[in-house]
Amino acid sequence: MFGAAPRDVNEGIRYSTFGARMSGGSGWLTMPALMEREDTLHVACLCAAWCRTCDGYAPLFEQVLAPLRAQHPHLHTHWIDIEDEAELVGDYDVETFPTLVVADARGVRFAGPLTPQPETLQRVLRAALAGAPVAQSPEVLAFAQRLRARRG
Repeated sequence: MFGAAPRDVNEGIRYSTFGARMSGGSGWLTMPALMEREDTLHVACLCAAWCRTCDGYAPLFEQVLAPLRAQHPHLHTHWIDIEDEAELVGDYDVETFPTLVVADARGVRFAGPLTPQPETLQRVLRAALAGAPVAQSPEVLAFAQRLRARRG
């Protein structure tokens, strides 16, 4: 029934006609996030418009990720201005730029700052693609959840 109250089900997730909510109040997952493919990978670079390092890093980020897009058709890249998209970033405290987050349906594979060299990004992405999700703070996990729900 449309608009019906959510019902409690397994593993702390509450479902309704609008999506699902993780227990602990970490927000609603949208239906697209619930239907996301298992092999979808999100690579997000968190920067700021005023950061000159980020200005130079943007084309490098695209250059390094272009070949990966051909190999991984379900790769989504995100260039996120932490001030313009503060709601998406949430409580994740970005300490320096650039900061990279790599996440998939299983969890966060990497989250942290990088030196702005192509070799560093390539090495981090290779390790993230080959490895399992790693333990992260609740703020990073909540950001990754919102990132996976994002379209575009």
